[in-house]
Amino acid sequence: MPIKIPDTLPAFETLVQEGVRVMTETMAIRQDIRPLQIGLLNLMPNKIKTELQMARLVGASPLQVELSLIRIGGHKAKNTSEDHLLAFYQTWEEVKQRKFDGFIITGAPIELLPYEDVTYWAEMQEIFNWTETNVHSTMNVCWGAMAAIYHFHGVPKYELKEKAFGVYRHRNLKPSSIYLNGFSDNFEVPVSRWTEVRREDIEKSASLEILMESSEMGVCLVHEKRGRRLYMFNHVEYDSTSLSDEYFRDVDAGVPIKMPHNYFPHNDPTLAPQNRWRSHAHLLFGNWINEIYQTTPYDVEEIGMDL
Repeated sequence: MPIKIPDTLPAFETLVQEGVRVMTETMAIRQDIRPLQIGLLNLMPNKIKTELQMARLVGASPLQVELSLIRIGGHKAKNTSEDHLLAFYQTWEEVKQRKFDGFIITGAPIELLPYEDVTYWAEMQEIFNWTETNVHSTMNVCWGAMAAIYHFHGVPKYELKEKAFGVYRHRNLKPSSIYLNGFSDNFEVPVSRWTEVRREDIEKSASLEILMESSEMGVCLVHEKRGRRLYMFNHVEYDSTSLSDEYFRDVDAGVPIKMPHNYFPHNDPTLAPQNRWRSHAHLLFGNWINEIYQTTPYDVEEIGMDL
């Protein structure tokens, strides 16, 4: 089954060209099934790029998925037109009466700010609390993961001396986890952040389980059984060129930046990087979607009633 998104969304044509099955409203109503309702709270400035990255992974499922794009109401995006936001996005205030099978909260380029200094932190706290009653399972990514694990468990973040930047080897710590079904014992994941969370703080909470970790970059993925939350601190969703885009952006702006670790072939930035994480990104999201399908109520309105 394909992913259902507006056929005028810029990601639509790209997904079609990549072989991802997408469907229009007309096609969707021909199928007498309930699609999984997945919400994407997109906090990134370039929302179009993030839409595509997430839709690509969610749309690879054999299940029919309806993706809803959501934004913070009072925050103005810097790199996305108002027309695009009005055409394709709803604010959280507009959807907070709904129930979702799955909900993705993205990162945001504000990780060096204390959480309480983020202009929309109060709304984020409301959203985190709302996911406990209105969402069956949540995937929190990068800053979204750090903010969520801080909100629910008080796990602090620590500023790094230099940016963690590159493609790093990670270990599969829980091969029996439903979320790591099909994963190798070790694999590569893109990393791009100025802060970190630490194992010793996470281990203080008995409900948190570390699933992926790097000897160099630390904790990558954490699972919480209560609330069915995942915390992904790195970027399995990244495109092949995402790290190079960040690198050349900073080089062109005169911002000090090291070449991303283990990324360019032979450490030569004139050579096109090869994507070595795509298959595991699809595995992770596919396992997440499958677990949602296996455990979510058939009547979406019953979500949250088992708490």
